[in-house]
Amino acid sequence: MNAFELLKADHEKVNGLFDELEAATGKAKLSVFNQIKSELELHTHIEETIFYPALEKPEETHDLTLEAYEEHKMVKTLLAELSGSRTADDEWQARAKVLRENVEHHVDEEENELFDKADDAFSDEEIEALGQQMEAEKARQQGRTVPQNSVRKSTKKKKGIVSRIAEFVGLGSSSSSKKAAPGKKAAGKKQAAGKATKKKSATKKRGTKKAAAATKRSSKSSASKRQAQSKKSATKKRRSNRDYGLPK
Repeated sequence: MNAFELLKADHEKVNGLFDELEAATGKAKLSVFNQIKSELELHTHIEETIFYPALEKPEETHDLTLEAYEEHKMVKTLLAELSGSRTADDEWQARAKVLRENVEHHVDEEENELFDKADDAFSDEEIEALGQQMEAEKARQQGRTVPQNSVRKSTKKKKGIVSRIAEFVGLGSSSSSKKAAPGKKAAGKKQAAGKATKKKSATKKRGTKKAAAATKRSSKSSASKRQAQSKKSATKKRRSNRDYGLPK
């Protein structure tokens, strides 16, 4: 049973008891009132210790949850005033009607506003987990045995709620990873660009060296050719001089 189903079942039960209260007479009214008091005290206890603390966190349910706490205070005050009477006189009955009106207003606001916003703020699993926790707490308060599977489910799902709240306040690991990803990506691009620039510079440098070496080789080759031609011309001249009987 999820949180909404459990709390609505409580609301229906109390509403039925209020019908009985109006129909009862004499001491029977006080007997029915004691049942209403017990149900409302247990109901407000599980809401204030489990349900409302979870709903205070999300922005969607924060304000309505604080209002719900204040409405509980009014109901507790009326319960204390009514429980101090030994007879259900007219004044007592008038106050009992005020109690019912306050409870009905609270239920209407809770079921039609708070539950809808909570349904948007939490996942189905988290709502189920809250229901399991409240059911287990009701059993403990009433002296009943708490089902072990309910405790295990409650503990397991509670971790999800804690994680959700952590993400909500900016401590979630997933959001941090997402934020860190662009930085790593940019750093990777920068590093790759740096490597490409270095590679390009090295290639250019090697090209310059090769060009210089080629120029040097070309210069040497030209010098060698000129030197060879010079030697060839000198040899030819000596031969001609010799043929004509001229000095070398």
